Amino acid sequence: MRSIDAIGTAIETPTREASPEQAAGELLALAEEVLEHWVLAKGAAPTTETREGFRLLALHRQGAQGDPSFNACRETCREAAYHYNLVTMQPDSAATDQRLEMMRLIVNHLFLFVSGKMQVAGLGEFCCSSKPIRLAPGQEDRISKEA
Repeated sequence: MRSIDAIGTAIETPTREASPEQAAGELLALAEEVLEHWVLAKGAAPTTETREGFRLLALHRQGAQGDPSFNACRETCREAAYHYNLVTMQPDSAATDQRLEMMRLIVNHLFLFVSGKMQVAGLGEFCCSSKPIRLAPGQEDRISKEA
């Protein structure tokens, strides 16, 4: 399994796949990997089940158990699945490149939400000296002095 940082890099790097369907499949797999990290950080084994035909949606459902605030990314997961369907069902559409780029942005949004949530909660691959994501102006200096 890739590190959460490696997933973020892969999302930012446009794939040079042979087909739009393969590129959409890679983005969907990256979104699943993001949610796998969340589920593992919570101490559970990522599901292999599907929901509405997508493992991504089943992983979201699993990740939201016991954490209602995680439902905030539910629609993001559904949008990723929707764009996957658009690309794979109409790969020859004039809008395919735009749809793939939108899917990349959506998957990146999911990555940012989950990685940020993991960092704030102290879960995952972040060292004990990690700083909070959002600091008030001037707060960074105070935190480094306290450490």
